[in-house]
Amino acid sequence: MAEYIDWFNHRRLHGEIGLIPPAEHEDVLYRHNTVATTVAASVPSLH
Repeated sequence: MAEYIDWFNHRRLHGEIGLIPPAEHEDVLYRHNTVATTVAASVPSLH
């Protein structure tokens, strides 16, 4: 079962996202996402 999950997430080419593995697509998404990583970074200071 673990081998299937690894294949499904890391080696399977997914047609809806440009024939790349889902894990690679997710990596690209998070690398290019400019959203603040913490709540403190996203809330403007009141001081």
